[in-house]
Amino acid sequence: MYYKGVYYKVPSQKILEKKKDKVQVLAEKFKKAKMIVLTEYRGISVEDDTKLRATIRNNGDEYSVVKNSIIAHAAKEAGIEGLDNLEGPTAVVIGYEDYVTPAKAVNDYAKDNEFYTIKAGVMDGKMIEVSEVKKLANLPSKDTLYAMLASALLGNIRNFAVVIDLSLIHI
Repeated sequence: MYYKGVYYKVPSQKILEKKKDKVQVLAEKFKKAKMIVLTEYRGISVEDDTKLRATIRNNGDEYSVVKNSIIAHAAKEAGIEGLDNLEGPTAVVIGYEDYVTPAKAVNDYAKDNEFYTIKAGVMDGKMIEVSEVKKLANLPSKDTLYAMLASALLGNIRNFAVVIDLSLIHI
């Protein structure tokens, strides 16, 4: 197609349908996600990328590289505002179970690799600042919090048992 003397390649209907399907699938994932972290992955080696993907998948989360236009359309369809002006290559980390593990995986990797940066975060469908993603990354994991709670509860029960035992000795 020519427009003002410049030739533009118009995508075929088949390609447009594939892109619409990708937008639809990503929008559904965005709707189900508790936490979404968008990163710039430029400069990452294949070996490091494989390790990062494995870490993220072992946590039950998803990692994929997606075109910015597809992210923007999927976010709009999922009711998320603010993801329409992304630039550069973007990787999307989606967490379905909790908020901390996707943020922690990406933040830990970014600490060791200055070229790998966090672009944005989405928590429960609302945009959050990069600083908030980093704060989430520094929280203990859900399993660690459960262990801390169990320890505190068991400590109180043990102390109670000691007091009861001491009071029985004096009777």
